[in-house]
Amino acid sequence: MANEQDTSAQKEEEQTSKGRFLFEIFCAVIFLGMIGLVTYNAFLRYAFRSSFPPSEEWARFLFIYVTFFGAIEAFYHHRHIAVDLVTDKLHGMPRKIIDIIAHICSIAAMLLLFVGGIEYVKQTIDTYSVSTNINMSIINSSLPICAGVALVLFLKDLYKLIRTPAELVNPKVSKEEKIAEFIKDM
Repeated sequence: MANEQDTSAQKEEEQTSKGRFLFEIFCAVIFLGMIGLVTYNAFLRYAFRSSFPPSEEWARFLFIYVTFFGAIEAFYHHRHIAVDLVTDKLHGMPRKIIDIIAHICSIAAMLLLFVGGIEYVKQTIDTYSVSTNINMSIINSSLPICAGVALVLFLKDLYKLIRTPAELVNPKVSKEEKIAEFIKDM
C-alpha cells in the first residue's frame, strides 16, 4: 500500500515538473521574443533611422504577457513580494489567524481583478491594435487568466493553512537552531 502511494506521488511529481518545465519554456520564449523584437527595432533605428511599428507593438504585447504569466509563476512558488517584518515575530495561533486574514484579503483582491479583468476584456472585444490589427481582448485576457490562476492558488493555500495545526505555523526556533541551520546551508 505504501509502495503504491510512493509510486503515485512520484508520477504526480513528474507530471508537475514537466508542466512546470513547459510553463517556464513558454515564459522564456515570450521573454526572448520581446528582447529580440526590441533589439531588432533598435538596430533598425540605428542603422536605417527608422523603425518597424509592428515590432514595437508586439514587444509591448509580449511584455504584458510575460508580466502576468511571470506573476503566475511567482504565486505558484510563493516568491511574490511580501512584507513579513511583523508576521515573522508571530508564532502559533496568532500567526495562523493573521495568515488566514491575509489570504482572505488576497482572495478578495484576486476576485476583484478577475471580475474586473473579464469586464475589461468584454469592453475591448471590438478594439483592434493600430499596427498589427490584433483584437485587444486577446492581449487583455492575460489579466483575468492571471487573476483566476492566482485565485485558485490562494484558495488552495488557504485550505492547507486552515488544516495545519496552529503549533506548526511558524514554530519558534531558538538562536542555536537558527545558527545550525545557517551553517548547514553554507
